[in-house]
Amino acid sequence: MATTSNATRAAGDRELTINRLFKAPRDLVFRAWTEEEHLAHWPGPKGFTATPDKFDCRTGGFFRTCLHAPDGGDHWVQGTYLEVSPPERLVFTHAWEDGSGRPGPQTVVTVTLREEAGQTRMHFHQALFESRASRDGHEGGWNESFDRLAAWLAEAQS
Repeated sequence: MATTSNATRAAGDRELTINRLFKAPRDLVFRAWTEEEHLAHWPGPKGFTATPDKFDCRTGGFFRTCLHAPDGGDHWVQGTYLEVSPPERLVFTHAWEDGSGRPGPQTVVTVTLREEAGQTRMHFHQALFESRASRDGHEGGWNESFDRLAAWLAEAQS
């Protein structure tokens, strides 16, 4: 019988995995993640808008985006692309900025896309969060973003 150490369980508590099936070809889903003109349409929870500030989507490239909340607040996120492998895999760091523009705790996001009968299966993984509460907050935000991505993909194909 396999056992799990406390360290492994604790790490699992600070990881987020989301799987989604999008009714869109893999190439379009990958472009939605990696082309600036697409990123203005779907990132952020419902009611948010996104404005890319810096965008260099290549391995080693940097990004910085502002998510504008419906209440008027701005939330800046930045990161570095660790791997860009079209059209199947994207790995990048993710860190929210504080009010002075300094990055906070960093996580690593891995997006893997697999073609399934003309649709795209997305496996999303983000780790390691500082706490379960941080992970849970991101889970809600990412799921709302992915709902918006699904709607945008449908619109982009019509």
